[in-house]
Amino acid sequence: MSGVTTVTVAADEAELRLDRWFKRHFPGLGHGRLEKLLRTGQVRVDGKRAKSGQRLEAGQVVRVPPLDEAATRKPEGPRPQPPVRIAEADAAALRDAVIHRDAEVLALDKPPGLAVQGGTGMTRHLDAMLDVLRFEARERPRLVHRLDKDTSGVLLLARSAAAAKWLTAAFRDKSADKLYWALTVGVPKPRQGRIDLALAKLPGRAGERMVAVEPGEDDEDEAEAGKRAITDFAVVDHAGREVAWVAFRPLTGRTHQIRVHAAALGTPILGDGKYGGKAAFLEGRGLSRKLHLHARRVVLPRPGGGRLDVTAPLPAHMRASWRFFGFDPESREDPFAERR
Repeated sequence: MSGVTTVTVAADEAELRLDRWFKRHFPGLGHGRLEKLLRTGQVRVDGKRAKSGQRLEAGQVVRVPPLDEAATRKPEGPRPQPPVRIAEADAAALRDAVIHRDAEVLALDKPPGLAVQGGTGMTRHLDAMLDVLRFEARERPRLVHRLDKDTSGVLLLARSAAAAKWLTAAFRDKSADKLYWALTVGVPKPRQGRIDLALAKLPGRAGERMVAVEPGEDDEDEAEAGKRAITDFAVVDHAGREVAWVAFRPLTGRTHQIRVHAAALGTPILGDGKYGGKAAFLEGRGLSRKLHLHARRVVLPRPGGGRLDVTAPLPAHMRASWRFFGFDPESREDPFAERR
């Protein structure tokens, strides 16, 4: 490459780390050299300095400085990837989890315990099984947003590159309205409000953990100093002072955002030992120890007019807890309805 170029991030590259994006486009560029280019500001994303771990969004523009031929040369003898074998039971369960399907979008009621994307030593995850959800479409479905492994509920998939583009944009520009239901140990005070608390990733042996920090002073420092995270919350019902049914509406999309924010209120989500410790469990009640967090509903505008509106029922362990405390999930209460 003889001069500076700019490359637009494709829809199917959304959520890819910047260093992995470079590995895909410039396989001969070593990690050490990439880090130097990043430190000196020669690589930028949307005109701003970036870091190797930054996750990209569809439509962003990456500035690429002049690189020699070796950086763009593909390594010889790439190892072929073994075909993914999908158990018929998994394939059938995944098809049964489809709660909405049209020409552009699939919506799944993701069960708790199913990871959306793979990680170290993880072979069973949704991303590896998307081919079973092609139905009559020519293209493989694409992930446009994520849910935690232990979180259940609405998960949207794009059925084409064009659909991935507008769905990703809807999540990025916050026109996608998301409603979560949870049981918290304790009743939040006040019972309705907004949490504005920046979050940053803290690596560890047990995996990534999000921590509350001071927000970054500028965009360059944001990855280290923390990204702003905002969540609206409202108590729908409660059982004395012990447990509350809380609706959460995240206005940003940070990792583990609702879980950290709920714990910051002093009312961790039931079953969330990662952020609530022992306080996140009610012993001696026969309640499930699984995480009680559910992506209940997603509403977003369609490019040609109208809107996509998908709701997922509670999973079995949460339905059982709702019955135990006398809560009625069929009341369909949405304390944020007036803001939609």
